[in-house]
Order: sequence, then structure tokens, then C-alpha cells
Amino acid sequence: MMHPKTYVEGFHNEDSVKSMTYNMLGATDMCVSALSLGTSPLACIYGNMNFDESFSLVENALKSGINMLDTAPWYGHGTSESVLGQILPKLPRKSYYINTKVGRYDPEPERMFDFSAERTLRSVDKSLQRMDLEYVDIIQVHDMEFAPSLDIIINETLPALQKVVDQGKARYIGITGYPLENYRKVLERSSVKIDTILSYTHYALHDTSLLTILPYLKEKCVGVINASPVVMGLLSNQAPPSWHPAYLMEDKTLLENCQLAAKYCQDHGVDIVKLAFHFAFIQPDITTTLAGMTSTAELNKNLDVLQNGITEHEKETLNYILSTYMKPLNNTNWDGIETTAFWEDIAASKR
Repeated sequence: MMHPKTYVEGFHNEDSVKSMTYNMLGATDMCVSALSLGTSPLACIYGNMNFDESFSLVENALKSGINMLDTAPWYGHGTSESVLGQILPKLPRKSYYINTKVGRYDPEPERMFDFSAERTLRSVDKSLQRMDLEYVDIIQVHDMEFAPSLDIIINETLPALQKVVDQGKARYIGITGYPLENYRKVLERSSVKIDTILSYTHYALHDTSLLTILPYLKEKCVGVINASPVVMGLLSNQAPPSWHPAYLMEDKTLLENCQLAAKYCQDHGVDIVKLAFHFAFIQPDITTTLAGMTSTAELNKNLDVLQNGITEHEKETLNYILSTYMKPLNNTNWDGIETTAFWEDIAASKR
């Protein structure tokens, strides 16, 4: 097997790269690792990480053959990108693809989103400055469902991103968001070529609805990044973080079933996180699974699942929790709940 274009002799662990699975991302020239690294944890949103831990995580991820990193100005309100700006100059630029986003910024509801062309162009320049980069590989619209209308995405944000690509500050354009139907709406209307989508938590143990749009995206030659197989901490041995949108749901069945599944796994000596990653890795139509990690130990555990799979006992446990706790949910999710709460907060702030 040939090395990917991101291979750097003397930097990479060659055996690790040889054992990594790589797939072409849509019609781009990016042959990406089956596991990609999300860098929101560098902003300490899942717990404290010091610089040495952050550097070790990113360096070891790249050396192991992971070759795609994802960040955004929203993650720690610039912190994730700023930490990367201290890490990336110490690593070969050839060894990674890096993606960032535009559109979501500040914690205050009235300043959180801005999809205007002017802010979009400023944001890209600021991201490049923070990360000490000349260009990113994919520039993505962040959570486009929070725009007052998708017309703004079509008429302002995406044309601005085309200017960014034309200026050599990014190579490809992507869109992200939670509602799956928005991908088709934007792809059908956009005059700007969209190369990738990033969908999160829609291919996981509790919800596999991403599969319903994969044939359409494949037909359009759009690359698919599947993010957060552990559903932003919902499928873990701890309670999800306080900001998790599942807490906004009136029906608590999703939270309860995930907690019951985690407890069943614990009672049977199995880590539900391991099962969640395995479930994503074995789906042949998923190009890459993007996940945030907080330590090199966590990285190594996920790489082990990717390369070695799970035991028969773990498979039996996985099948049990799928049939008992997950399939009855029938792809339950929080679509529309976050946006409703957001616009209610905006209205309240104007009273």
C-alpha cells in the first residue's frame, strides 16, 4: 500500500501509517484517515488540558497516521485555534489537513452567530492568524441552521468562502449543521461548489439517520465527515456536560436509555465508548469519523478499536444494548430544540 500524501519520512511512525485505513473524501484530493481528530477539547470544554498534554495529543495523533484535524473559532471562543497556533508550527505542515469554520463565535446569544460576508472574510483571516497558517484545507459554515434564513448562507456566506478559496486561503468548502434536511436544501440551491459536509451524532448507537442521505451525497460527490460517535459525551460512563442539548428535551428517554446502556456495559465489564467507536468504524459508507479526545491514552484506545476491533463478549454486549436501549429510540434526537431555545433567548434579550 502506498503512503498517503501526508506521510513525512522521519516524522511518522511508518508501521502505524501502514496499519491506518485511508479513504478519499468526496471529490477532493484528500485521502483521509478513518479516524480524525477534533480539537475542541484543546479549549478545555471537556475538562482541563495543559499545553504539554495538548501538544502530545496532536503530535501522537499525526505520527500514528491520523491526518485530519478539525477546529473552529467557537471552540473556547478562539482558544482551540490559538492553542493549535502554538502546536502546529512545531509539526510538518505536510503531515496534516486542517479544517476550521465560520459563522459561530461568541457566548452571548445576540453575538453568537454572524453569517454575513464581511464577518466571514474577517473570521478566516483571524483563524489563519491564530493558527499561524497560510491556508486551511477545508473552510466550513458552522451550524448553518442558526442563520435567520438559509438565504444568507446561499447569498452571503458561501460566496464569501469562494473568495477565500480564490485567494488561496482555503482549498475546499464545507457545510455543517445538525438538521440533515438542510444539506440537500443548500446543495440544491448553491451556485458555489460545496465539497464536504460535517454531520454530528447522526451516525451513532442511538441514531443512524445519516445513512438516509448518504446516497444523495455520494451522487453529488460530496465528502462526508461523521462527527462525535459518543454523541458529545452522551454515550459515556459520566453524565454529559451541562451544555448538552439532550437536557433541553422534554422527553428524557434518550438520556435515560443512554445511561441505562452505559450501566449495562459497566456491569458486564465493557466500555460503552469503545462500542460507540467500533459501531462507527465498521460502517463502510463512512469516510472518516471525527472525534475530540483529551489525552494520548484516549487516542491510543480509539486507535486500538479501529485496528483490532472488539472481542466476542463486547460484540454480544453491543448487540444487546442496540436491541434493548437504542433501536426503541427510533433515531430520537434534538432536531429543532436548540434553535427554538436560541431564538427564545434572542427574543428575551430584546425585552
